[in-house]
Amino acid sequence: MLKVNGDAGCMPIYEALASEVRWQIMNLLAERERNVKDLAAALGLSPSIVTLHIRKLEQAGLTGSRRVRLNGGTHKICFLAESRIEIELPSERQTSKIREQSIAIGHYTAFDIRPTCGLGTLEKEIGVWDDPRYFFDPERVQAAILWFGQGFVEYKTPNYLLPEQAAEAIEISMELASEAPGLRDDWPSDIGFVFNGVSLGIWTSPADFGRAARGRHTPTWWHRNVNQYGLLKTIRVDARGTFIDGEYMSDVTAADLRLNEPFWTLRFGVDEQAKHVGGLTLYGAGFGNHDQDIVIRVHLGENLSKGAENIQ
Repeated sequence: MLKVNGDAGCMPIYEALASEVRWQIMNLLAERERNVKDLAAALGLSPSIVTLHIRKLEQAGLTGSRRVRLNGGTHKICFLAESRIEIELPSERQTSKIREQSIAIGHYTAFDIRPTCGLGTLEKEIGVWDDPRYFFDPERVQAAILWFGQGFVEYKTPNYLLPEQAAEAIEISMELASEAPGLRDDWPSDIGFVFNGVSLGIWTSPADFGRAARGRHTPTWWHRNVNQYGLLKTIRVDARGTFIDGEYMSDVTAADLRLNEPFWTLRFGVDEQAKHVGGLTLYGAGFGNHDQDIVIRVHLGENLSKGAENIQ
């Protein structure tokens, strides 16, 4: 499930939905995967017009595509990438009881990774690709994209909750994808998430996206044949358990996360023993399809949010 709100990065999604033709395309793809020629024939439109609509849907993350060999030729096969969208509207209660903080992609505090790997800022590459030593480069704090084949990166952030406050839920939002040599539309990777040493569960990324289009925010100087964009995923941990985009992930609850500790740690990784060892790409503000870094939202419990405005 895709979760959207009023942030500027979500506007392309609303734009993609504001078209009867694009809704017809999604209806057809809900029946089965199709190539552009099939879609054009079903809609009575030219393939070039359908291609423009598909591009809008892909840039919004609503559809995906992969290239396959068929009858001696190469065909672009389109499919639905999302099944549901949840729109979060503004509310006074919501804004007064949520503490939000961002962590820049390059501000990791620990790592243990294996190639393929690399980092980039909004202006340039950092060091040499596929050399893990550059993950210690002083410029890495400016990184807005990083990737690795297996291993982990870990972030540490202060716990800003006041003693009289308690968290009833934690949400972690980030844009991520697999990491393949080059770009691969079919490249699954089992990505694990760990908060304060507690495993939240695993999500299988389907691909290293970008063959069909550049990332909406990816800098123009960035190489066209490598990581372009990912999927925006939101993990929520509350009293019921852990969910990713509303889908069950594990039985871990907010009470299991040791949220009273002075610092919180967040780890993203791909274990070498995983079923799908397909690497990990993390996209930050200025890269990918969603102009944001790693975002942590703390939902304060009822009657415990007094003084939240004083959190620094």
